[in-house]
Amino acid sequence: MGLYKSRQTGQNNPVSRIFLGLLVGLLLHVTWVGAAILRVGGQDEAAPSDAIVVLGAAVGRNGPTPVFAARLDHGVALYKEGIAPKLVLTGGVGDGMLLSEAEVGRTYVVKQGVPASDVLIETRSRTTRENLSEAWAVMRSNGLETAVLVSDPYHLRRAAEMAEDLDMVVLTSPTPTTAYRSWRTKLPFLAREVYFSHHYLLANE
Repeated sequence: MGLYKSRQTGQNNPVSRIFLGLLVGLLLHVTWVGAAILRVGGQDEAAPSDAIVVLGAAVGRNGPTPVFAARLDHGVALYKEGIAPKLVLTGGVGDGMLLSEAEVGRTYVVKQGVPASDVLIETRSRTTRENLSEAWAVMRSNGLETAVLVSDPYHLRRAAEMAEDLDMVVLTSPTPTTAYRSWRTKLPFLAREVYFSHHYLLANE
């Protein structure tokens, strides 16, 4: 009887109920954010714009990594479809590298037939928000007002939020191919984006 009463008391404890309610609320919120990331990453909004902004990613000594190459390939495909007359490539110099991500990207897309005169770059950024703010500065200095934003599917929701906060007018277009092919690689990337979405909300960076 004493054990039964103890269990009843624990179940009726208002602190326990509040904690349980907060935990359920947190799980629902995280699920909602994850679903929003998946929704944005599953939609291709590409439509005629002034520019195609390709968000930077790591490079190696022999060129862009598979993640960055997939973004660049998609940007080139949109350019060749006539979606926009300019490519804006982003990304600064990574640790141990001599060239910026954007410079490596420019060489890569020019080899695919994009005229160098149609490729604009910024070489200062190290984060997604800096990618966007620097790209926006390049766009404004060249009279470009609208853009199609290219990145990995799970990255685009956070990037689009940052772009909106910078007063950029963007549409999102996820890469149709990605280095994150299996759920073993997709889930950590999705979890990372859920975390950084909240980090941006709280720290604005």
